[in-house]
Amino acid sequence: FMTVGNVQAESRKKVSFADDVRPIIHYRCLECHQTGGPGTAYSGLNMESYEGLMKGTRYGPIITPGNALVSNLNVLVEGRAGIRMPHNRKPLTPCEIRIFRDWVNQGAKNN
Repeated sequence: FMTVGNVQAESRKKVSFADDVRPIIHYRCLECHQTGGPGTAYSGLNMESYEGLMKGTRYGPIITPGNALVSNLNVLVEGRAGIRMPHNRKPLTPCEIRIFRDWVNQGAKNN
């Protein structure tokens, strides 16, 4: 445990793609980024599977395993680019953003 102010917080746990990341993708991303979806048609990014996510867009990968600072997925969901994902939808919560960030920083494994 580490102490943050007067609150004890558990240090970053291992993030699971199946248990932590995939549910966020399912509820927040697949509306557009699935086969036949507008996001997939526009960018080529199909997020229905781990393989599709890691393949990225027609322009290249969107995940840089081990480095959320430069990973385009993180840049887009955190609003650090000209556009934010999900596009024209409610932003991801700080918790959801942290899950993506921790998962990428932990190597973006299919776990």
